[in-house]
Amino acid sequence: MRYAQIIVGPAGSGKSTYCSYMQQYAMDSKRNIQVVNLDPAAEHFTYSPLADIRELIHLDDAMEDEELHYGPNGGLIFCLEFLIENQDWLKAQLCGGEDELMLGEPDDDYILFDMPGQIELFTHLKMGKQLVQLLEAWNFRTCVVFCLDSQFMVDGAKFISGTMAALSVMANMEQPHVNVLTKVDLLSGEARKQLEMYLEPDAHNLMGELTIGTGFGEKYSKLTEAIGSLIEDFSLVRFFPLDSQDEESVGDLLLQIDNVLQFGEDADVQVRDFDEPEEGERDE
Repeated sequence: MRYAQIIVGPAGSGKSTYCSYMQQYAMDSKRNIQVVNLDPAAEHFTYSPLADIRELIHLDDAMEDEELHYGPNGGLIFCLEFLIENQDWLKAQLCGGEDELMLGEPDDDYILFDMPGQIELFTHLKMGKQLVQLLEAWNFRTCVVFCLDSQFMVDGAKFISGTMAALSVMANMEQPHVNVLTKVDLLSGEARKQLEMYLEPDAHNLMGELTIGTGFGEKYSKLTEAIGSLIEDFSLVRFFPLDSQDEESVGDLLLQIDNVLQFGEDADVQVRDFDEPEEGERDE
């Protein structure tokens, strides 16, 4: 069995940085985690990719083509569609060829897929789901990791907005899902205290914060209360903080995702045979 994290989230939410820190933590822990860049607009990242979509197609190819003339958003959609249509390229990068399977222990088959920051690719378009289906056909067990910048999640309105975005990705991708608040290390002490309110949120308190004192909140109080009840009653969304400067924080998050993926459960149990003691040893 092979394992994959699909790293998604808005532009600037820290997806590539997440991949870098996870790969470095794995190296320090003597694990093998590879990263595949599937962002055709990427300009810089610090990890060494196992495969890079820019070798197949770059965003500039779609934007500068005389017939296509796509803008940035349309170009990203075209590049992902082009990847799905040319899936043999990706399969060759991951599997070593069309008919050859990647060999190795489970630790060798753990890959992070760094996706573009265009969120609609995963909230309502089909390319993200099609990619997951391809990976499942290639014997991958997948988990979607949705990254949000913690600096924008320290008040009720932004928390509700981020939660609804996470729900949209969950509903569209239909995969095991982990929500991560990135860049916690950049928050001030006061902002960290505020953030703790949203890691285990009390929906009724949040709704009170949103509906009191603003014209919009008072006018749409019933809608706000319905959204709060959805979040609280079904416990659909939970966020895990990531402090990239804290090794324990990175390790705890990786362990959480490993549990979701059931990583290592297919590994063979190491059984040690013991020799029967001699007669004299038994008497002693």
